[in-house]
Amino acid sequence: MESRKKKLPEFLSKNEQYALLKQPNMRYPTGERNHLIMRLMLNAGFRLSEATNLKWIHIDLMSGKVMVREGKGAKDRTLWLSEKDLMYLKKWKERQIEVTGKNPEYVFTTLKGEQLDNRYVREMVYRYTEKAEIKKNVSPHTLRHTFATDLYKESKHNIRLVQKALGHSDLSTTQIYTHLEDGDLEDALKNFRR
Repeated sequence: MESRKKKLPEFLSKNEQYALLKQPNMRYPTGERNHLIMRLMLNAGFRLSEATNLKWIHIDLMSGKVMVREGKGAKDRTLWLSEKDLMYLKKWKERQIEVTGKNPEYVFTTLKGEQLDNRYVREMVYRYTEKAEIKKNVSPHTLRHTFATDLYKESKHNIRLVQKALGHSDLSTTQIYTHLEDGDLEDALKNFRR
């Protein structure tokens, strides 16, 4: 009996990522915040709850070191952000203090300084996906899959590195990304010179 092929996670191409990140209007505080949360999910592989629970004390704005506290399975992990991501974070922190009138504990807050709700982020990602005319079913978890896919390719298929970045305790959970290359090859060959 033939086993059913495991469905590969949906991920965004580079062009789709750029299109998605262009949707928030950065002139507004909510647009700047929304752009940044999606950017960090794409560039650091945060789960939705990790992004909304991220506190300023967990980020070293000089080195780019981020402590992800109590991710899935109550495990902590360390990540590093790029210079560009740090620049966006520093700008957001200044604006967040200016808009809320206080120094919020959480990185991603409402304009009143309260912790951002997971449901809001999910709906925001759906809304921007539609505006960007991306024809895929995109959720916050899609952004994490996109990060993992890109990291796997750019790290020259170092699955252990991807495992560590995602915070997976079991390598078999991360193995899905090793099949992406086969899927890409299969699609390319099936559609070759049609």
